[in-house]
Amino acid sequence: MNDKTDLKNFIHETALIDNGAIIGNSNKIWHWTHISSGARIGSNCNIGQNVFIANKTIIGSNVKIQNNVSIYDNVVIEDNVFCGPSVVFTNVINPRAHISRKQEYKNTLIRKGATLGANSTIICGIEIGKYAFVAAGAVVCRPVKDYSLVMGVPATHKGWMSAYGERMNLPLTGDGYWECINTGDIYFLENNKINRTVRRTENN
Repeated sequence: MNDKTDLKNFIHETALIDNGAIIGNSNKIWHWTHISSGARIGSNCNIGQNVFIANKTIIGSNVKIQNNVSIYDNVVIEDNVFCGPSVVFTNVINPRAHISRKQEYKNTLIRKGATLGANSTIICGIEIGKYAFVAAGAVVCRPVKDYSLVMGVPATHKGWMSAYGERMNLPLTGDGYWECINTGDIYFLENNKINRTVRRTENN
C-alpha cells in the first residue's frame, strides 16, 4: 500500500485511506475522499473530492473520477475511464432497507476508455464497452456496445464515438467507414459493430 508519505502520490490531508488498500503511483486523491481497505487502484489516477471507493472495487490506471462519485462493491473500472461529477453506481437490483442482499451484488464492468457523463446512473449487472460514451444524465440499464453513444432515460443508442472523443458520421445500423482527422484511425461499422484500425501506437 502507498500511504500519505509516498511522494509519488498526492493525497490530501482530509482523505481517508484504510489500511490494506492497494494504490499505485502518481495518483492525486483530493478532499474528503474515502478509499476502503479492499480497494485496488492503479497509477496516474485523479480522484476528486467527496469520492467513496468500496472494498470490492477495482480501478485501473489513468482513470479520472470527478467529485461526488460513490463506487460500490463489484464495480470494475478499466484504464482511461472518465467518470463525470455525481455519476451513480449501484450493485443491487431490488434493494430494501430491512433485507440484507449483500450476497446478491451484481458485477458492473466499465471497459477501457469509456466516458460516463455527469449525473449518469449505471444500473448494476451490465457492461459498458470500450470507448463508449454515456451522455450526462442518462440512465443506463442495459449493456452498451464498444464506441456507442447512448443518452436519455432510459439510455438508448444514438450514435458512435471515436476513441479521440468525436461523434462519428456513421449510421446507427448497417455498414460504414469513418476516418479520424486527429489520429488517422479508421473505423469500420460492420454488422452493427465498430472495428478500429489504429494508426498510432496504442493498445486497441
